[in-house]
Amino acid sequence: MSPSATITNGTTIIPKLDRPLAFYGTVIHCLSQSEVEIAESALLLVNIHGKISSFHKDVKQDQIEQLLSEQGWSTETVSLTILERGKFMVPGFFDTHNHAPQWTQRGTGRGHLIMDWLNNTTFPHEARFADPDYARKTYASCVDGFLKQGVTTACYYGSLHGEATKILAEICIQKGQRAYVGKCNMNREAPDYYRDASAEESISVTRDFIDHVRKIDPKFELVTPILTPRFAVACDADVLSGLGKIAAEDPTLPIQTHFNETPQEMEITKKLYPEFENESDLYEHFGLLNERSVLAHCIYMDEYDMSRLEHLNCGIAHCPVSNTTSGTFGVAPVREYLRRGMKVGLGTDSGGGFSSSIMDCMRQAFVVSNAKKLSTGGADKSLSFYETFYLATLGGARVCNLDGIVGNFQVGKEFDALEIHTVGKNAGIVTLVEDTDSTAKIFEKFIMSGDDRNIARVFVKGRSVKEC
Repeated sequence: MSPSATITNGTTIIPKLDRPLAFYGTVIHCLSQSEVEIAESALLLVNIHGKISSFHKDVKQDQIEQLLSEQGWSTETVSLTILERGKFMVPGFFDTHNHAPQWTQRGTGRGHLIMDWLNNTTFPHEARFADPDYARKTYASCVDGFLKQGVTTACYYGSLHGEATKILAEICIQKGQRAYVGKCNMNREAPDYYRDASAEESISVTRDFIDHVRKIDPKFELVTPILTPRFAVACDADVLSGLGKIAAEDPTLPIQTHFNETPQEMEITKKLYPEFENESDLYEHFGLLNERSVLAHCIYMDEYDMSRLEHLNCGIAHCPVSNTTSGTFGVAPVREYLRRGMKVGLGTDSGGGFSSSIMDCMRQAFVVSNAKKLSTGGADKSLSFYETFYLATLGGARVCNLDGIVGNFQVGKEFDALEIHTVGKNAGIVTLVEDTDSTAKIFEKFIMSGDDRNIARVFVKGRSVKEC
């Protein structure tokens, strides 16, 4: 493994790579929402700062040395990986909606409506993160687990505890994962044992957490604090206005919350905030709806809410596993979002969903798009597996406003990538690769039947971060 990031004297230190990286073989990435590039015989070069320095296509193997020399490198000075048939590089996956404290409750509490599930399953579990030792143990397993499955960037909700959320941020840095991390704000509609004592405390702990991240990662190279009102149901007006004030003070801070997730949640929100007809008006009023917002679910959308999110350039975290396996069966209008050019990515919603795999999310996104096609009489066509790959990579980067930094293999971007093996003794149970398969067919087999065993290596900023 490459040297990992460390926190020295309170500040994150990310060492340079020991040597540049070179990958020769097949490279697959999205150029846009509608275009996937499959480049065979490609040479991808990464400098010691973890950035892509060049991307050559249609390269013969005997040309590698010459192309390296143009960078001032040679096969003796780089770490060269030859990708044989059945092996290829893809960008790292984005998980745009993830509850880190729920890592150990995945798959439990199925079939309950959201408020029953929160009160009976989730809140009692999240309350355990008052114990820093429990938080440290659980979050270490969580971050390792997501890195193992190729999630190079995650949008994490923490618990309401400031200390535990600081621990989550520190673990992301130490293990080398790029992450948005937020202290969860919630001061009502939750048990007394699991709510912020007051709006003032909720905002104070949030500010303290943001200050902590600024100290350990001043440039937000890996971890960025994200404002995290759980949802309007759990936050009174003082909490929402306090978070809106922070958002206005610092335009570098992203925002995340749940939006139009279930009929029950929407009904309770209207009772608690009767002055707002729509959730978009509510969050916009408090300064929490803009191009930095990451909104989870967005299932039950009328034209007004959809138009406001489009106009404000909000990001949408599509969570097809949890949307269809909790107490309700919801199918978000993802085709319409894409038709409008809106920012859409995928979220595991672990443990609202039972799976922590973005690959499962890709497949379920495909499945539920078939349901949407049926319910719209064919007006909304199904997603292709190429489009679900877009949602997991460049689409997620757009949601997080990181598409200028990562998301595909454009020269100058940072190298967040996965080395995929669909052949060999450790290839697991991916659909068997046959001699007659094209590269496109092999890629489809990976997307539709692969798992973490096919993800041989995971890179963030050029550093290998997957614990084998």
